[in-house]
Amino acid sequence: MENTIVFALSSSKELANQVCEILGQEPGKVTVNHFADGEILVELGESVRGKDVYFIQSTNNPVNDNLMELLIAIDAAKRASARTINAVIPYFGYARQDRKAKPRQPITSRLVASLLERAGADRVITMDLHATQIQGFFDVPADDITTLTLVGEYLKEKESSRDLVVVSPDHGGVVRARKLAEQLDAPIAIIDKRRPKPNVAEAMNLIGDVNGKTAIIIDDMVDTAGTLTSGIKMLRDKGAQKVYAACAHGILSGPAIDRLKAADLEEFICTNTIDQTDKRDLYKEMTVISVAPLLAATIQAIETNAPLSKALNSAVEESEESIKELCHKHIH
Repeated sequence: MENTIVFALSSSKELANQVCEILGQEPGKVTVNHFADGEILVELGESVRGKDVYFIQSTNNPVNDNLMELLIAIDAAKRASARTINAVIPYFGYARQDRKAKPRQPITSRLVASLLERAGADRVITMDLHATQIQGFFDVPADDITTLTLVGEYLKEKESSRDLVVVSPDHGGVVRARKLAEQLDAPIAIIDKRRPKPNVAEAMNLIGDVNGKTAIIIDDMVDTAGTLTSGIKMLRDKGAQKVYAACAHGILSGPAIDRLKAADLEEFICTNTIDQTDKRDLYKEMTVISVAPLLAATIQAIETNAPLSKALNSAVEESEESIKELCHKHIH
Protein backbone atom coordinates (compact mmCIF):
# COMPACT_ATOMS: atom_id res chain seq x y z
CA MET A 1 0.00 0.00 0.00
CA GLU A 2 3.03 2.32 0.02
CA ASN A 3 2.17 3.42 -3.53
CA THR A 4 -1.47 4.16 -2.63
CA ILE A 5 -2.81 7.64 -1.86
CA VAL A 6 -6.41 8.30 -0.77
CA PHE A 7 -7.68 11.86 -1.20
CA ALA A 8 -10.73 13.22 0.62
CA LEU A 9 -12.72 15.67 -1.50
CA SER A 10 -15.33 18.10 -0.18
CA SER A 11 -18.47 15.97 0.14
CA SER A 12 -16.89 12.89 1.77
CA LYS A 13 -14.16 14.13 4.10
CA GLU A 14 -15.32 12.30 7.22
CA LEU A 15 -15.86 9.03 5.34
CA ALA A 16 -12.48 9.29 3.60
CA ASN A 17 -10.76 9.93 6.93
CA GLN A 18 -12.40 6.79 8.35
CA VAL A 19 -11.21 4.77 5.34
CA CYS A 20 -7.65 6.06 5.78
CA GLU A 21 -7.73 5.22 9.48
CA ILE A 22 -8.65 1.60 8.67
CA LEU A 23 -5.93 1.45 6.01
CA GLY A 24 -3.43 2.88 8.49
CA GLN A 25 -2.40 5.89 6.45
CA GLU A 26 -2.90 9.64 6.33
CA PRO A 27 -5.25 11.17 3.72
CA GLY A 28 -3.47 12.76 0.77
CA LYS A 29 -2.93 16.50 0.88
CA VAL A 30 -5.35 18.37 -1.37
CA THR A 31 -6.70 21.93 -1.55
CA VAL A 32 -10.10 22.75 -3.07
CA ASN A 33 -10.93 26.39 -3.83
CA HIS A 34 -14.36 27.65 -4.89
CA PHE A 35 -14.03 31.07 -6.47
CA ALA A 36 -16.58 33.90 -6.38
CA ASP A 37 -17.68 33.27 -9.98
CA GLY A 38 -18.39 29.59 -9.23
CA GLU A 39 -15.20 28.13 -10.72
CA ILE A 40 -13.41 25.33 -8.84
CA LEU A 41 -9.68 24.70 -8.50
CA VAL A 42 -8.31 21.43 -7.09
CA GLU A 43 -4.60 21.32 -6.25
CA LEU A 44 -2.85 18.15 -5.08
CA GLY A 45 -0.43 18.92 -2.26
CA GLU A 46 1.92 15.98 -2.78
CA SER A 47 3.47 13.98 -5.61
CA VAL A 48 1.31 11.29 -7.21
CA ARG A 49 3.80 10.27 -9.91
CA GLY A 50 3.63 6.50 -10.33
CA LYS A 51 1.08 6.17 -7.50
CA ASP A 52 -2.36 4.56 -7.32
CA VAL A 53 -4.68 7.46 -6.51
CA TYR A 54 -8.16 7.15 -4.96
CA PHE A 55 -10.53 10.14 -4.81
CA ILE A 56 -13.48 9.67 -2.44
CA GLN A 57 -16.35 11.96 -3.38
CA SER A 58 -20.12 11.45 -3.30
CA THR A 59 -21.93 13.47 -5.94
CA ASN A 60 -24.88 14.49 -3.79
CA ASN A 61 -26.25 18.04 -3.35
CA PRO A 62 -24.75 20.30 -4.67
CA VAL A 63 -24.53 17.62 -7.35
CA ASN A 64 -22.91 19.62 -10.13
CA ASP A 65 -20.28 21.23 -7.88
CA ASN A 66 -19.31 17.88 -6.38
CA LEU A 67 -19.19 16.19 -9.77
CA MET A 68 -17.11 18.97 -11.30
CA GLU A 69 -14.73 18.93 -8.33
CA LEU A 70 -14.18 15.20 -8.84
CA LEU A 71 -13.57 15.63 -12.58
CA ILE A 72 -11.04 18.42 -11.95
CA ALA A 73 -9.25 16.33 -9.30
CA ILE A 74 -9.00 13.40 -11.74
CA ASP A 75 -7.57 15.70 -14.40
CA ALA A 76 -5.01 17.06 -11.92
CA ALA A 77 -3.85 13.53 -11.05
CA LYS A 78 -3.69 12.51 -14.70
CA ARG A 79 -1.52 15.51 -15.59
CA ALA A 80 0.70 14.75 -12.57
CA SER A 81 1.47 11.25 -13.96
CA ALA A 82 -0.48 9.09 -11.48
CA ARG A 83 -0.18 5.39 -12.33
CA THR A 84 -3.89 4.68 -11.84
CA ILE A 85 -6.80 6.97 -10.93
CA ASN A 86 -9.75 5.49 -9.05
CA ALA A 87 -12.98 7.44 -8.54
CA VAL A 88 -14.72 6.23 -5.37
CA ILE A 89 -18.28 7.58 -5.56
CA PRO A 90 -20.30 6.20 -2.61
CA TYR A 91 -23.42 8.02 -3.82
CA PHE A 92 -23.57 8.31 -7.61
CA GLY A 93 -25.57 11.40 -8.59
CA TYR A 94 -27.79 11.31 -11.70
CA ALA A 95 -28.27 7.54 -11.23
CA ARG A 96 -32.04 7.97 -11.52
CA GLN A 97 -31.61 9.28 -15.07
CA ASP A 98 -30.55 5.87 -16.37
CA ARG A 99 -32.98 5.48 -19.30
CA LYS A 100 -35.32 7.37 -21.60
CA ALA A 101 -38.62 7.14 -19.76
CA LYS A 102 -40.20 9.56 -22.27
CA PRO A 103 -39.25 10.84 -25.72
CA ARG A 104 -36.47 13.46 -25.95
CA GLN A 105 -35.09 12.70 -22.48
CA PRO A 106 -31.34 12.39 -21.82
CA ILE A 107 -29.60 9.39 -20.25
CA THR A 108 -27.56 11.52 -17.89
CA SER A 109 -25.94 8.71 -15.91
CA ARG A 110 -24.36 7.54 -19.19
CA LEU A 111 -23.12 11.09 -19.78
CA VAL A 112 -21.56 11.18 -16.29
CA ALA A 113 -19.84 7.85 -16.98
CA SER A 114 -18.37 9.29 -20.18
CA LEU A 115 -17.18 12.43 -18.36
CA LEU A 116 -15.39 10.39 -15.69
CA GLU A 117 -13.65 8.25 -18.29
CA ARG A 118 -12.71 11.22 -20.46
CA ALA A 119 -11.28 13.03 -17.44
CA GLY A 120 -8.97 10.06 -16.86
CA ALA A 121 -10.57 7.65 -14.36
CA ASP A 122 -9.18 4.12 -14.72
CA ARG A 123 -11.71 2.57 -12.33
CA VAL A 124 -14.97 3.60 -10.68
CA ILE A 125 -16.22 2.29 -7.33
CA THR A 126 -19.85 2.96 -6.39
CA MET A 127 -22.26 1.77 -3.71
CA ASP A 128 -25.82 0.56 -4.25
CA LEU A 129 -26.41 2.07 -7.67
CA HIS A 130 -30.05 2.96 -8.25
CA ALA A 131 -29.92 0.86 -11.43
CA THR A 132 -27.26 -1.85 -11.57
CA GLN A 133 -27.06 -1.63 -15.37
CA ILE A 134 -25.25 1.70 -14.95
CA GLN A 135 -22.12 -0.44 -14.46
CA GLY A 136 -22.43 -1.24 -18.16
CA PHE A 137 -22.19 2.46 -19.04
CA PHE A 138 -18.47 2.33 -18.18
CA ASP A 139 -15.72 0.99 -20.42
CA VAL A 140 -13.35 0.89 -17.43
CA PRO A 141 -13.74 -1.51 -14.46
CA ALA A 142 -16.73 -0.50 -12.32
CA ASP A 143 -17.34 -2.11 -8.93
CA ASP A 144 -20.72 -1.60 -7.24
CA ILE A 145 -20.56 -2.47 -3.54
CA THR A 146 -23.70 -3.34 -1.60
CA THR A 147 -24.39 -1.93 1.86
CA LEU A 148 -27.22 -4.42 2.49
CA THR A 149 -24.99 -6.79 4.44
CA LEU A 150 -24.12 -4.09 6.99
CA VAL A 151 -27.76 -2.99 7.30
CA GLY A 152 -28.83 -6.62 7.71
CA GLU A 153 -26.27 -7.22 10.46
CA TYR A 154 -27.49 -4.13 12.30
CA LEU A 155 -31.15 -5.21 12.08
CA LYS A 156 -30.32 -8.74 13.25
CA GLU A 157 -28.61 -7.28 16.31
CA LYS A 158 -31.29 -4.62 16.88
CA GLU A 159 -34.52 -6.54 16.45
CA SER A 160 -34.78 -9.85 18.29
CA SER A 161 -38.39 -10.47 17.19
CA ARG A 162 -38.83 -13.37 14.80
CA ASP A 163 -42.06 -11.88 13.45
CA LEU A 164 -40.19 -9.84 10.86
CA VAL A 165 -41.30 -9.00 7.35
CA VAL A 166 -39.17 -7.11 4.83
CA VAL A 167 -41.15 -4.65 2.72
CA SER A 168 -40.25 -3.39 -0.74
CA PRO A 169 -41.67 0.13 -1.33
CA ASP A 170 -42.33 -0.71 -4.99
CA HIS A 171 -42.04 -3.52 -7.54
CA GLY A 172 -38.61 -2.31 -8.66
CA GLY A 173 -37.10 -2.94 -5.22
CA VAL A 174 -38.18 -6.57 -4.85
CA VAL A 175 -34.72 -8.03 -5.55
CA ARG A 176 -33.19 -5.79 -2.86
CA ALA A 177 -35.92 -6.70 -0.37
CA ARG A 178 -35.51 -10.41 -1.08
CA LYS A 179 -31.75 -10.25 -0.43
CA LEU A 180 -32.32 -8.60 2.94
CA ALA A 181 -35.14 -11.02 3.72
CA GLU A 182 -32.81 -13.97 3.07
CA GLN A 183 -30.24 -12.46 5.44
CA LEU A 184 -32.90 -11.97 8.15
CA ASP A 185 -34.68 -15.26 7.36
CA ALA A 186 -37.96 -13.36 6.92
CA PRO A 187 -40.78 -13.19 4.32
CA ILE A 188 -41.31 -10.18 2.06
CA ALA A 189 -44.21 -7.88 1.24
CA ILE A 190 -44.56 -5.39 -1.61
CA ILE A 191 -46.23 -1.99 -1.68
CA ASP A 192 -48.02 -1.49 -4.98
CA LYS A 193 -47.94 2.21 -5.78
CA ARG A 194 -48.13 4.68 -8.62
CA ARG A 195 -46.15 7.89 -9.07
CA PRO A 196 -48.18 10.71 -10.69
CA LYS A 197 -45.11 12.99 -10.95
CA PRO A 198 -41.47 13.08 -9.71
CA ASN A 199 -41.02 12.97 -5.91
CA VAL A 200 -44.75 12.31 -5.47
CA ALA A 201 -45.91 8.75 -4.86
CA GLU A 202 -49.34 7.45 -4.03
CA ALA A 203 -49.40 4.10 -2.22
CA MET A 204 -52.19 1.91 -3.51
CA ASN A 205 -52.10 -1.62 -2.12
CA LEU A 206 -50.06 -4.11 -0.11
CA ILE A 207 -49.07 -7.52 -1.38
CA GLY A 208 -48.27 -9.67 1.65
CA ASP A 209 -49.12 -9.78 5.36
CA VAL A 210 -47.72 -7.44 8.05
CA ASN A 211 -50.50 -7.76 10.65
CA GLY A 212 -48.99 -8.06 14.14
CA LYS A 213 -45.45 -8.11 12.73
CA THR A 214 -42.35 -5.92 12.70
CA ALA A 215 -42.04 -4.43 9.22
CA ILE A 216 -38.74 -3.26 7.70
CA ILE A 217 -39.02 -1.05 4.61
CA ILE A 218 -35.83 -1.24 2.56
CA ASP A 219 -34.93 1.08 -0.33
CA ASP A 220 -31.74 2.20 -2.04
CA MET A 221 -32.37 5.89 -1.29
CA VAL A 222 -34.73 8.22 0.56
CA ASP A 223 -35.01 11.68 -1.00
CA THR A 224 -38.03 13.75 0.10
CA ALA A 225 -39.44 10.76 2.10
CA GLY A 226 -42.90 11.14 0.52
CA THR A 227 -42.91 7.55 -0.76
CA LEU A 228 -41.57 6.26 2.54
CA THR A 229 -44.04 8.03 4.82
CA SER A 230 -47.03 6.97 2.74
CA GLY A 231 -45.71 3.41 2.94
CA ILE A 232 -45.31 3.64 6.73
CA LYS A 233 -48.90 4.81 7.09
CA MET A 234 -50.14 1.93 4.95
CA LEU A 235 -48.18 -0.63 7.00
CA ARG A 236 -49.58 0.77 10.25
CA ASP A 237 -53.10 0.69 8.79
CA LYS A 238 -52.52 -2.96 7.87
CA GLY A 239 -51.64 -3.81 11.49
CA ALA A 240 -47.82 -3.65 11.65
CA GLN A 241 -46.74 -3.45 15.31
CA LYS A 242 -43.40 -1.75 14.59
CA VAL A 243 -41.98 -0.19 11.43
CA TYR A 244 -38.30 0.34 10.66
CA ALA A 245 -37.04 2.08 7.52
CA ALA A 246 -33.61 1.45 6.04
CA CYS A 247 -31.73 2.67 2.99
CA ALA A 248 -28.21 3.03 1.64
CA HIS A 249 -28.40 6.70 0.67
CA GLY A 250 -30.13 9.21 2.95
CA ILE A 251 -30.50 12.13 0.53
CA LEU A 252 -33.17 13.70 2.77
CA SER A 253 -34.06 16.72 0.66
CA GLY A 254 -36.55 19.48 1.54
CA PRO A 255 -39.27 18.29 3.94
CA ALA A 256 -37.76 14.80 4.46
CA ILE A 257 -36.64 15.25 8.09
CA ASP A 258 -39.96 16.79 9.16
CA ARG A 259 -41.85 13.99 7.42
CA LEU A 260 -39.76 11.32 9.14
CA LYS A 261 -40.24 12.96 12.53
CA ALA A 262 -44.01 13.00 12.00
CA ALA A 263 -44.13 9.39 10.77
CA ASP A 264 -44.97 6.54 13.13
CA LEU A 265 -41.48 5.09 12.70
CA GLU A 266 -39.44 3.04 15.16
CA GLU A 267 -36.08 3.96 13.63
CA PHE A 268 -34.59 5.28 10.39
CA ILE A 269 -31.38 3.55 9.35
CA CYS A 270 -29.04 4.75 6.60
CA THR A 271 -25.32 4.77 5.83
CA ASN A 272 -22.79 7.57 5.51
CA THR A 273 -22.44 7.34 1.73
CA ILE A 274 -23.84 10.88 2.09
CA ASP A 275 -22.54 12.81 5.08
CA GLN A 276 -25.28 13.00 7.74
CA THR A 277 -23.48 15.04 10.41
CA ASP A 278 -25.96 17.95 10.40
CA LYS A 279 -29.13 15.90 9.85
CA ARG A 280 -28.29 13.41 12.56
CA ASP A 281 -28.44 16.25 15.09
CA LEU A 282 -31.89 17.26 13.81
CA TYR A 283 -33.38 13.76 13.83
CA LYS A 284 -32.51 11.64 16.87
CA GLU A 285 -34.21 8.49 15.58
CA MET A 286 -31.70 8.24 12.74
CA THR A 287 -28.93 5.65 12.92
CA VAL A 288 -26.00 6.04 10.54
CA ILE A 289 -23.87 2.99 9.70
CA SER A 290 -20.39 3.66 8.34
CA VAL A 291 -19.45 2.07 5.02
CA ALA A 292 -15.76 2.85 5.58
CA PRO A 293 -14.87 -0.83 6.30
CA LEU A 294 -16.33 -1.86 2.94
CA LEU A 295 -14.48 0.85 1.01
CA ALA A 296 -11.21 0.17 2.83
CA ALA A 297 -11.53 -3.55 2.06
CA THR A 298 -12.27 -2.74 -1.60
CA ILE A 299 -9.20 -0.52 -1.93
CA GLN A 300 -7.01 -3.11 -0.20
CA ALA A 301 -8.32 -5.91 -2.44
CA ILE A 302 -7.64 -3.87 -5.59
CA GLU A 303 -4.13 -2.95 -4.45
CA THR A 304 -3.21 -6.53 -3.47
CA ASN A 305 -5.05 -8.24 -6.36
CA ALA A 306 -7.17 -10.18 -3.86
CA PRO A 307 -10.74 -11.48 -4.49
CA LEU A 308 -13.14 -8.62 -3.76
CA SER A 309 -16.03 -10.78 -2.49
CA LYS A 310 -13.81 -12.44 0.12
CA ALA A 311 -12.45 -9.07 1.28
CA LEU A 312 -15.97 -7.63 1.65
CA ASN A 313 -17.19 -10.65 3.63
CA SER A 314 -14.25 -10.25 6.00
CA ALA A 315 -15.00 -6.53 6.37
CA VAL A 316 -18.61 -7.28 7.38
CA GLU A 317 -17.45 -9.85 9.95
CA GLU A 318 -14.94 -7.38 11.39
CA SER A 319 -17.70 -4.73 11.62
CA GLU A 320 -19.92 -6.85 13.85
CA GLU A 321 -18.46 -5.45 17.08
CA SER A 322 -18.90 -1.81 16.02
CA ILE A 323 -22.47 -2.61 14.87
CA LYS A 324 -23.24 -4.05 18.32
CA GLU A 325 -21.90 -0.88 19.93
CA LEU A 326 -24.07 1.22 17.57
CA CYS A 327 -27.16 -0.77 18.61
CA HIS A 328 -26.45 -0.23 22.31
CA LYS A 329 -25.81 3.50 21.84
CA HIS A 330 -29.14 4.14 20.12
CA ILE A 331 -31.77 5.01 22.74
CA HIS A 332 -35.40 5.62 21.75
